[in-house]
Amino acid sequence: MALKETIASMKTLLCHVTKDLEKACGGNKAASQRVRTGSIKLEKVAKRFRKESVVSEKKGKKGGGKKKGKAAPKRATAKAVRRKK
Repeated sequence: MALKETIASMKTLLCHVTKDLEKACGGNKAASQRVRTGSIKLEKVAKRFRKESVVSEKKGKKGGGKKKGKAAPKRATAKAVRRKK
């Protein structure tokens, strides 16, 4: 699925869950069940969205960004600094 399709499915799921949530607050047991199943579906779509958005961000980046410098040299540990007697 493309990122735009995933976003569209997230929007529709959120819309349905919010409508059913309002009904569930009124005491509708069937709406409560729909909210529970909808939240599971929403979780799966949200995971897919995270994966696809990371991939699209990586594709969108170009090679002209900041370059990483070298790491600072490691310090000597306390044992290595002690002198022999």
